[in-house]
Formats: sequence, structure tokens, C-alpha cells
Amino acid sequence: MDFRLAGFDSPLFATLHHLMDVPDDADKSFNAPTRTYVRDARAMAATPADVKEYPGSYAFVVDMPGLKSGDIKVQVEDDNVLVISGERKREEEKEGANYLRMERRIGKFMRKFTLPENANTEAVSAVCHDGVLTVTVEKLPPPEPKKPKTVEVKVA
Repeated sequence: MDFRLAGFDSPLFATLHHLMDVPDDADKSFNAPTRTYVRDARAMAATPADVKEYPGSYAFVVDMPGLKSGDIKVQVEDDNVLVISGERKREEEKEGANYLRMERRIGKFMRKFTLPENANTEAVSAVCHDGVLTVTVEKLPPPEPKKPKTVEVKVA
């Protein structure tokens, strides 16, 4: 509210108005993403994946060239979120070698996938072959349709 419009032009009211008026930049700083969120978002964006559905399973295929199985972690969180994460470390530098170009990505990576309701989170397997990680999540069998219950009618 602008106090000058109501006829209050004194310096005291001007100071109160200035103190009560929160700048737009302050609102943005309260809602700014944390560093962890930004780091995780970048790691997820830099890790492309293919998701396939088969009759009995789901397959998540992620390129992971040059990584050992110990550098990759596959987890199921909250009973329905598949998390693939890890870290690609920089090679040890040899003395006298200088990089002329460094294009291969190093650092942490992560992808999260919300699994469908029919995913069996107890039957998850992961295989890394030739730099390609394939995580397979089996499907639960479809529920059997309920058979109608027959009730005998008695004559009273």
C-alpha cells in the first residue's frame, strides 16, 4: 500500500513503507534451488537412458563407457523409484602429459525412474556389458479375476 496516496507524506511513513515493501529479488532467494538440487538435476540431465517394455519385464538401458561395476549403484527407493547412480573418475595423469582437449564427462551421474504399479521391485537385476548397463525389472503377474461367489438361497 502506498501511504502517500492516503495523505501521509511524512518521512516516518516513507521509512515504514520502505521497510514493509519486500523487493521481488528477496522472494526469489527464498525459493532458490539448493546446490544439491542443481547438482542432481545436472547429473540426471547428462545421463541419457532408454526404457523398454517387454511382455514380462521393463528394461532400462544406460551407456556407461569405461566404468567398472563398483562405480555403478542400482537401488530401489520408496518401493517404486529405480535409482541408477555412480561416479566417473578422472584417470591418473602421467607426468609430462598435458590435456589438449578434455571432452569426456567426469563426475557424478544419476537417473531416477518411477516404476509402474505392476513392477516387481523384488526381482531387479543389473548387467553391465561392453559399457552398456541394462537394468531389468520383472513385472508382477496380472491379478486373477475374482470369481463370483454363489450363495445358496433358502426357502423360508
